[in-house]
Amino acid sequence: MPGVTVKLYSVLFKFLQKRRLETLIESSLLYRNTAHPFGVTARPDDAVAAVNPTFAAADGVATKDIHIDPQTSLSIRIFLPDTALTTNPSKKSSFIDAEKGAYRGYSPAIDRHSRNYRKLPVVLQFHGGGFVSGSSDAVANDLFCRRIAKLLDSIVIAVGYRLAPENRYPAAFEDGVKVLNWLGKQANLANCILGGDFRRLDIRRQQIVDGFGASMVEPWLAAHGDPSRCVLLGVSCGANIANYVAQKAVEAGKLLDPVRVVAQVLMYPFFIGSVPTRSQIRLANSYFYDKAMSILVWKLFLPEKEFDLDHPAANPLLPNRETPLKYMPPTLTVVAEHDWMRDRAIAYSEELRKVNVDAPVLDYKDTVHEFATLDVLLKTPQAQACAEDIAIWVKKYISLRGHEFSY
Repeated sequence: MPGVTVKLYSVLFKFLQKRRLETLIESSLLYRNTAHPFGVTARPDDAVAAVNPTFAAADGVATKDIHIDPQTSLSIRIFLPDTALTTNPSKKSSFIDAEKGAYRGYSPAIDRHSRNYRKLPVVLQFHGGGFVSGSSDAVANDLFCRRIAKLLDSIVIAVGYRLAPENRYPAAFEDGVKVLNWLGKQANLANCILGGDFRRLDIRRQQIVDGFGASMVEPWLAAHGDPSRCVLLGVSCGANIANYVAQKAVEAGKLLDPVRVVAQVLMYPFFIGSVPTRSQIRLANSYFYDKAMSILVWKLFLPEKEFDLDHPAANPLLPNRETPLKYMPPTLTVVAEHDWMRDRAIAYSEELRKVNVDAPVLDYKDTVHEFATLDVLLKTPQAQACAEDIAIWVKKYISLRGHEFSY
Protein backbone atom coordinates (compact mmCIF):
# COMPACT_ATOMS: atom_id res chain seq x y z
CA MET A 1 0.00 0.00 0.00
CA PRO A 2 1.14 3.60 -0.56
CA GLY A 3 2.75 5.30 2.41
CA VAL A 4 1.06 7.64 4.88
CA THR A 5 2.53 10.72 3.17
CA VAL A 6 0.99 9.73 -0.16
CA LYS A 7 -2.38 9.09 1.43
CA LEU A 8 -2.42 12.43 3.23
CA TYR A 9 -1.30 14.31 0.14
CA SER A 10 -3.96 12.53 -1.91
CA VAL A 11 -6.67 13.76 0.44
CA LEU A 12 -5.35 17.32 0.19
CA PHE A 13 -5.00 17.03 -3.59
CA LYS A 14 -8.60 15.85 -3.99
CA PHE A 15 -9.90 18.68 -1.82
CA LEU A 16 -7.98 21.35 -3.71
CA GLN A 17 -8.69 19.83 -7.11
CA LYS A 18 -12.42 19.63 -6.39
CA ARG A 19 -12.46 23.32 -5.50
CA ARG A 20 -10.43 24.12 -8.62
CA LEU A 21 -12.83 22.20 -10.86
CA GLU A 22 -15.85 23.86 -9.25
CA THR A 23 -14.25 27.26 -9.87
CA LEU A 24 -13.57 26.34 -13.48
CA ILE A 25 -17.17 25.27 -13.96
CA GLU A 26 -18.46 28.52 -12.50
CA SER A 27 -16.03 30.55 -14.59
CA SER A 28 -16.96 28.60 -17.69
CA LEU A 29 -20.66 29.27 -17.15
CA LEU A 30 -19.95 32.95 -16.52
CA TYR A 31 -17.88 33.14 -19.69
CA ARG A 32 -20.58 31.44 -21.76
CA ASN A 33 -23.43 33.55 -20.36
CA THR A 34 -21.75 36.94 -20.43
CA ALA A 35 -19.33 36.50 -23.36
CA HIS A 36 -16.48 37.64 -21.11
CA PRO A 37 -13.72 38.78 -23.47
CA PHE A 38 -10.89 37.22 -21.47
CA GLY A 39 -12.28 33.71 -21.08
CA VAL A 40 -11.67 31.74 -17.88
CA THR A 41 -9.43 33.74 -15.55
CA ALA A 42 -9.98 31.93 -12.25
CA ARG A 43 -7.38 29.18 -12.73
CA PRO A 44 -4.73 29.46 -9.98
CA ASP A 45 -1.16 29.79 -11.19
CA ASP A 46 1.07 26.76 -10.75
CA ALA A 47 4.67 27.10 -9.64
CA VAL A 48 6.74 27.73 -12.76
CA ALA A 49 10.40 26.85 -13.34
CA ALA A 50 12.45 29.70 -14.75
CA VAL A 51 13.93 29.16 -18.17
CA ASN A 52 17.73 28.89 -18.38
CA PRO A 53 19.32 28.84 -21.86
CA THR A 54 22.76 28.02 -20.45
CA PHE A 55 24.11 24.77 -19.04
CA ALA A 56 24.49 26.26 -15.57
CA ALA A 57 22.01 23.86 -13.97
CA ALA A 58 23.37 20.92 -11.99
CA ASP A 59 22.05 18.45 -14.56
CA GLY A 60 23.64 20.30 -17.48
CA VAL A 61 20.36 20.79 -19.36
CA ALA A 62 19.66 24.12 -21.06
CA THR A 63 16.09 25.27 -21.63
CA LYS A 64 14.22 27.91 -23.60
CA ASP A 65 10.57 28.72 -24.33
CA ILE A 66 9.11 29.40 -27.76
CA HIS A 67 5.63 30.59 -28.70
CA ILE A 68 5.14 28.78 -32.01
CA ASP A 69 1.61 29.77 -32.99
CA PRO A 70 0.81 33.49 -33.40
CA GLN A 71 -2.94 32.79 -33.36
CA THR A 72 -3.16 30.76 -30.14
CA SER A 73 -1.31 30.34 -26.85
CA LEU A 74 0.49 27.21 -28.06
CA SER A 75 4.07 27.20 -26.79
CA ILE A 76 6.89 24.74 -26.15
CA ARG A 77 9.85 24.40 -23.80
CA ILE A 78 12.98 22.85 -25.30
CA PHE A 79 15.38 20.85 -23.10
CA LEU A 80 18.89 20.41 -24.54
CA PRO A 81 21.46 18.29 -22.64
CA ASP A 82 25.10 19.39 -22.70
CA THR A 83 26.08 16.08 -24.32
CA ALA A 84 24.85 17.59 -27.60
CA LEU A 85 28.05 19.65 -27.72
CA THR A 86 30.56 16.84 -27.70
CA THR A 87 31.26 13.74 -29.72
CA ASN A 88 32.14 11.98 -26.47
CA PRO A 89 29.19 12.15 -24.00
CA SER A 90 31.47 11.15 -21.10
CA LYS A 91 33.51 14.35 -21.47
CA LYS A 92 32.50 17.94 -20.99
CA SER A 93 32.61 19.96 -24.19
CA SER A 94 34.89 22.96 -24.51
CA PHE A 95 31.89 24.84 -25.91
CA ILE A 96 30.42 25.00 -22.41
CA ASP A 97 33.36 27.08 -21.26
CA ALA A 98 32.24 30.72 -21.10
CA GLU A 99 35.48 32.05 -22.62
CA LYS A 100 35.51 29.59 -25.53
CA GLY A 101 31.85 29.99 -26.40
CA ALA A 102 28.80 28.83 -24.46
CA TYR A 103 25.18 28.89 -25.41
CA ARG A 104 24.40 32.56 -24.92
CA GLY A 105 20.76 33.57 -24.98
CA TYR A 106 18.79 31.75 -27.62
CA SER A 107 21.50 31.05 -30.21
CA PRO A 108 24.34 28.52 -29.95
CA ALA A 109 27.94 29.55 -30.52
CA ILE A 110 29.22 26.80 -32.78
CA ASP A 111 32.82 26.52 -33.92
CA ARG A 112 32.43 26.36 -37.69
CA HIS A 113 35.68 24.43 -38.10
CA SER A 114 34.71 21.74 -35.62
CA ARG A 115 32.51 18.68 -36.02
CA ASN A 116 32.24 18.45 -32.26
CA TYR A 117 28.45 18.44 -32.05
CA ARG A 118 25.88 15.66 -32.11
CA LYS A 119 22.45 14.99 -33.53
CA LEU A 120 20.10 13.80 -30.80
CA PRO A 121 16.69 12.09 -30.89
CA VAL A 122 13.67 14.30 -30.25
CA VAL A 123 11.05 13.52 -27.60
CA LEU A 124 7.69 15.31 -27.76
CA GLN A 125 6.33 15.37 -24.20
CA PHE A 126 2.72 16.11 -23.21
CA HIS A 127 2.12 16.98 -19.55
CA GLY A 128 -0.74 15.77 -17.36
CA GLY A 129 -3.38 17.70 -15.45
CA GLY A 130 -6.70 16.34 -16.66
CA PHE A 131 -6.77 18.70 -19.66
CA VAL A 132 -7.64 21.59 -17.31
CA SER A 133 -4.36 22.29 -15.50
CA GLY A 134 -0.62 21.88 -15.76
CA SER A 135 1.87 23.45 -18.15
CA SER A 136 5.08 22.71 -20.01
CA ASP A 137 7.02 25.01 -17.66
CA ALA A 138 5.55 23.82 -14.35
CA VAL A 139 8.21 22.93 -11.78
CA ALA A 140 7.34 19.22 -11.70
CA ASN A 141 7.14 18.93 -15.48
CA ASP A 142 10.42 20.80 -15.87
CA LEU A 143 12.20 18.41 -13.49
CA PHE A 144 10.72 15.35 -15.18
CA CYS A 145 11.70 16.52 -18.67
CA ARG A 146 15.23 17.28 -17.48
CA ARG A 147 15.48 13.75 -16.14
CA ILE A 148 14.25 12.26 -19.43
CA ALA A 149 16.60 14.45 -21.49
CA LYS A 150 19.61 13.20 -19.52
CA LEU A 151 18.61 9.53 -19.33
CA LEU A 152 17.71 9.32 -23.02
CA ASP A 153 20.46 11.70 -24.16
CA SER A 154 17.85 13.46 -26.26
CA ILE A 155 16.20 16.80 -26.93
CA VAL A 156 12.88 17.02 -25.12
CA ILE A 157 10.15 19.34 -26.39
CA ALA A 158 7.47 19.86 -23.72
CA VAL A 159 4.24 20.97 -25.35
CA GLY A 160 2.22 23.74 -23.67
CA TYR A 161 -1.10 22.85 -25.27
CA ARG A 162 -4.28 24.83 -24.71
CA LEU A 163 -6.36 23.94 -21.64
CA ALA A 164 -10.07 23.33 -21.09
CA PRO A 165 -12.71 24.57 -20.53
CA GLU A 166 -11.55 27.67 -22.44
CA ASN A 167 -10.39 25.39 -25.23
CA ARG A 168 -12.33 22.16 -25.36
CA TYR A 169 -11.70 19.10 -27.50
CA PRO A 170 -10.10 18.91 -30.02
CA ALA A 171 -7.90 21.95 -29.19
CA ALA A 172 -5.28 20.08 -27.12
CA PHE A 173 -5.14 17.24 -29.64
CA GLU A 174 -4.77 19.65 -32.55
CA ASP A 175 -1.96 21.43 -30.70
CA GLY A 176 -0.08 18.14 -30.42
CA VAL A 177 -0.33 17.54 -34.16
CA LYS A 178 0.60 21.16 -34.84
CA VAL A 179 3.86 20.78 -32.88
CA LEU A 180 4.68 17.58 -34.78
CA ASN A 181 4.14 19.41 -38.08
CA TRP A 182 6.18 22.35 -36.78
CA LEU A 183 9.04 19.96 -36.07
CA GLY A 184 8.88 18.75 -39.65
CA LYS A 185 8.85 22.31 -40.93
CA GLN A 186 11.93 23.11 -38.86
CA ALA A 187 13.80 20.13 -40.26
CA ASN A 188 12.92 21.00 -43.85
CA LEU A 189 13.84 24.67 -43.42
CA ALA A 190 17.19 23.73 -41.91
CA ASN A 191 17.91 21.40 -44.82
CA CYS A 192 16.88 23.97 -47.42
CA ILE A 193 18.76 26.91 -45.93
CA LEU A 194 21.75 25.15 -44.41
CA GLY A 195 22.06 22.10 -46.60
CA GLY A 196 21.92 19.99 -43.46
CA ASP A 197 25.08 21.58 -42.03
CA PHE A 198 24.38 24.04 -39.23
CA ARG A 199 27.96 25.33 -39.35
CA ARG A 200 27.14 27.05 -42.64
CA LEU A 201 24.69 29.33 -40.90
CA ASP A 202 26.03 32.88 -40.96
CA ILE A 203 25.63 34.85 -37.73
CA ARG A 204 23.55 37.47 -39.51
CA ARG A 205 21.09 34.78 -40.65
CA GLN A 206 20.64 33.02 -37.31
CA GLN A 207 17.34 34.82 -36.75
CA ILE A 208 15.27 34.55 -39.92
CA VAL A 209 11.84 36.02 -39.28
CA ASP A 210 8.64 35.42 -41.16
CA GLY A 211 5.73 37.83 -41.62
CA PHE A 212 4.29 37.10 -38.19
CA GLY A 213 7.55 37.79 -36.38
CA ALA A 214 8.05 34.16 -35.31
CA SER A 215 11.50 32.64 -35.72
CA MET A 216 11.47 30.25 -38.67
CA VAL A 217 14.72 28.43 -38.03
CA GLU A 218 15.12 27.17 -34.47
CA PRO A 219 18.92 26.97 -33.94
CA TRP A 220 18.97 24.30 -31.24
CA LEU A 221 16.93 21.88 -33.33
CA ALA A 222 18.78 22.79 -36.53
CA ALA A 223 22.12 22.07 -34.88
CA HIS A 224 21.26 19.06 -32.77
CA GLY A 225 17.82 17.60 -33.54
CA ASP A 226 17.32 14.35 -35.44
CA PRO A 227 13.57 14.25 -36.22
CA SER A 228 13.91 10.84 -37.88
CA ARG A 229 14.17 9.48 -34.32
CA CYS A 230 11.09 11.06 -32.76
CA VAL A 231 9.43 9.64 -29.64
CA LEU A 232 6.06 10.68 -28.19
CA LEU A 233 5.75 10.66 -24.39
CA GLY A 234 2.44 11.44 -22.70
CA VAL A 235 1.62 11.73 -19.00
CA SER A 236 -1.95 10.96 -17.87
CA CYS A 237 -4.21 13.02 -20.19
CA GLY A 238 -1.04 13.81 -22.13
CA ALA A 239 -0.91 10.10 -23.01
CA ASN A 240 -4.29 10.47 -24.72
CA ILE A 241 -2.85 13.36 -26.73
CA ALA A 242 0.31 11.39 -27.59
CA ASN A 243 -1.73 8.42 -28.78
CA TYR A 244 -3.83 10.72 -30.99
CA VAL A 245 -0.70 12.36 -32.42
CA ALA A 246 0.73 8.89 -33.14
CA GLN A 247 -2.41 8.02 -35.10
CA LYS A 248 -2.14 11.22 -37.14
CA ALA A 249 1.55 10.51 -37.78
CA VAL A 250 0.58 7.08 -39.14
CA GLU A 251 -2.08 8.64 -41.36
CA ALA A 252 0.34 11.27 -42.66
CA GLY A 253 3.00 8.71 -43.54
CA LYS A 254 5.78 10.14 -45.69
CA LEU A 255 4.12 13.56 -45.72
CA LEU A 256 5.82 14.09 -42.35
CA ASP A 257 9.31 13.44 -43.72
CA PRO A 258 11.91 13.77 -42.34
CA VAL A 259 9.99 13.35 -39.06
CA ARG A 260 9.45 9.72 -38.13
CA VAL A 261 7.69 8.62 -34.96
CA VAL A 262 9.61 5.51 -33.92
CA ALA A 263 7.92 4.85 -30.54
CA GLN A 264 5.56 6.24 -27.94
CA VAL A 265 5.34 6.03 -24.15
CA LEU A 266 1.95 6.22 -22.44
CA MET A 267 2.31 6.89 -18.71
CA TYR A 268 -0.86 5.95 -16.82
CA PRO A 269 -3.11 7.11 -19.69
CA PHE A 270 -6.34 8.92 -18.86
CA PHE A 271 -8.52 6.30 -20.58
CA ILE A 272 -12.14 5.74 -19.60
CA GLY A 273 -15.24 4.02 -21.03
CA SER A 274 -18.93 3.45 -20.40
CA VAL A 275 -18.43 -0.22 -19.51
CA PRO A 276 -16.50 -0.32 -16.21
CA THR A 277 -13.41 -2.47 -15.84
CA ARG A 278 -12.51 -4.41 -12.70
CA SER A 279 -10.05 -1.76 -11.55
CA GLN A 280 -12.61 0.95 -12.30
CA ILE A 281 -15.01 -0.73 -9.86
CA ARG A 282 -12.47 -1.79 -7.25
CA LEU A 283 -10.51 1.49 -7.19
CA ALA A 284 -13.24 4.00 -8.03
CA ASN A 285 -12.35 6.09 -4.97
CA SER A 286 -8.61 5.64 -5.31
CA TYR A 287 -5.85 8.18 -4.84
CA PHE A 288 -5.63 11.57 -6.55
CA TYR A 289 -7.84 11.42 -9.68
CA ASP A 290 -10.71 9.15 -8.65
CA LYS A 291 -13.53 8.15 -11.01
CA ALA A 292 -15.97 10.92 -10.06
CA MET A 293 -13.37 13.63 -10.45
CA SER A 294 -12.21 12.21 -13.77
CA ILE A 295 -15.75 12.19 -15.20
CA LEU A 296 -16.10 15.83 -14.17
CA VAL A 297 -12.85 16.61 -16.00
CA TRP A 298 -14.12 14.91 -19.15
CA LYS A 299 -17.28 17.04 -18.94
CA LEU A 300 -15.09 20.13 -18.89
CA PHE A 301 -12.95 18.92 -21.78
CA LEU A 302 -15.45 17.47 -24.24
CA PRO A 303 -18.01 19.75 -25.90
CA GLU A 304 -21.38 19.42 -24.17
CA LYS A 305 -23.06 17.88 -27.21
CA GLU A 306 -20.22 15.38 -27.61
CA PHE A 307 -19.90 14.21 -24.00
CA ASP A 308 -19.62 10.44 -24.05
CA LEU A 309 -17.35 8.20 -21.99
CA ASP A 310 -16.84 6.20 -25.19
CA HIS A 311 -15.70 9.25 -27.12
CA PRO A 312 -12.65 8.41 -29.32
CA ALA A 313 -10.53 10.79 -27.20
CA ALA A 314 -11.45 8.87 -24.04
CA ASN A 315 -11.72 5.21 -25.02
CA PRO A 316 -9.04 3.67 -27.27
CA LEU A 317 -10.83 0.31 -27.45
CA LEU A 318 -13.62 1.33 -29.82
CA PRO A 319 -14.29 -1.21 -32.60
CA ASN A 320 -14.38 1.25 -35.51
CA ARG A 321 -10.99 2.91 -35.32
CA GLU A 322 -9.87 5.36 -37.97
CA THR A 323 -6.29 4.06 -37.77
CA PRO A 324 -5.81 0.26 -37.60
CA LEU A 325 -3.81 -0.70 -34.54
CA LYS A 326 -1.34 -2.76 -36.58
CA TYR A 327 0.12 0.48 -37.97
CA MET A 328 0.70 2.09 -34.58
CA PRO A 329 4.32 2.64 -33.44
CA PRO A 330 5.86 0.51 -30.66
CA THR A 331 4.07 1.54 -27.47
CA LEU A 332 5.29 1.29 -23.89
CA THR A 333 2.55 1.61 -21.28
CA VAL A 334 3.22 2.51 -17.64
CA VAL A 335 0.55 1.68 -15.05
CA ALA A 336 0.25 2.03 -11.28
CA GLU A 337 -1.14 -0.62 -8.94
CA HIS A 338 -3.60 1.74 -7.20
CA ASP A 339 -4.85 3.59 -10.27
CA TRP A 340 -8.45 2.88 -11.30
CA MET A 341 -7.58 3.57 -14.98
CA ARG A 342 -4.98 0.79 -15.14
CA ASP A 343 -7.10 -2.02 -16.61
CA ARG A 344 -8.15 -0.12 -19.71
CA ALA A 345 -4.56 0.90 -20.38
CA ILE A 346 -3.46 -2.73 -20.04
CA ALA A 347 -6.28 -3.85 -22.33
CA TYR A 348 -5.18 -1.35 -24.98
CA SER A 349 -1.65 -2.68 -24.76
CA GLU A 350 -2.98 -6.23 -25.19
CA GLU A 351 -4.87 -5.20 -28.33
CA LEU A 352 -1.66 -3.76 -29.77
CA ARG A 353 0.23 -6.98 -29.06
CA LYS A 354 -2.47 -9.01 -30.80
CA VAL A 355 -1.55 -7.27 -34.07
CA ASN A 356 2.20 -7.72 -33.45
CA VAL A 357 3.00 -4.23 -32.17
CA ASP A 358 5.75 -4.14 -29.56
CA ALA A 359 3.65 -3.00 -26.59
CA PRO A 360 5.00 -4.00 -23.17
CA VAL A 361 3.48 -2.90 -19.87
CA LEU A 362 5.46 -1.66 -16.88
CA ASP A 363 3.34 -2.28 -13.77
CA TYR A 364 4.64 -0.66 -10.58
CA LYS A 365 3.56 -2.00 -7.21
CA ASP A 366 2.39 0.23 -4.34
CA THR A 367 2.09 3.21 -6.67
CA VAL A 368 -0.62 5.71 -7.55
CA HIS A 369 -1.64 7.74 -10.58
CA GLU A 370 1.20 10.12 -11.63
CA PHE A 371 3.62 8.48 -9.18
CA ALA A 372 6.59 9.31 -11.44
CA THR A 373 5.63 12.86 -12.42
CA LEU A 374 3.77 14.46 -9.50
CA ASP A 375 5.78 17.14 -7.69
CA VAL A 376 5.83 15.47 -4.26
CA LEU A 377 6.71 12.04 -5.71
CA LEU A 378 9.36 12.97 -8.30
CA LYS A 379 12.29 12.23 -6.02
CA THR A 380 11.07 8.83 -4.81
CA PRO A 381 13.00 5.68 -5.81
CA GLN A 382 9.96 4.45 -7.77
CA ALA A 383 9.85 7.63 -9.86
CA GLN A 384 13.56 7.39 -10.63
CA ALA A 385 13.29 3.70 -11.47
CA CYS A 386 10.35 4.36 -13.78
CA ALA A 387 12.28 6.99 -15.75
CA GLU A 388 15.25 4.64 -16.05
CA ASP A 389 13.04 1.77 -17.23
CA ILE A 390 11.47 4.02 -19.86
CA ALA A 391 14.93 5.03 -21.08
CA ILE A 392 16.06 1.40 -21.40
CA TRP A 393 13.07 0.52 -23.60
CA VAL A 394 13.09 3.68 -25.72
CA LYS A 395 16.81 3.31 -26.50
CA LYS A 396 15.96 0.25 -28.57
CA TYR A 397 14.25 2.52 -31.08
CA ILE A 398 16.44 5.61 -31.03
CA SER A 399 19.78 3.84 -31.18
CA LEU A 400 21.71 4.56 -34.39
CA ARG A 401 22.85 0.94 -34.33
CA GLY A 402 19.33 -0.40 -34.77
CA HIS A 403 16.90 -2.07 -32.41
CA GLU A 404 19.36 -2.82 -29.66
CA PHE A 405 20.40 -1.28 -26.39
CA SER A 406 22.66 1.70 -26.99
CA TYR A 407 24.81 1.55 -23.89
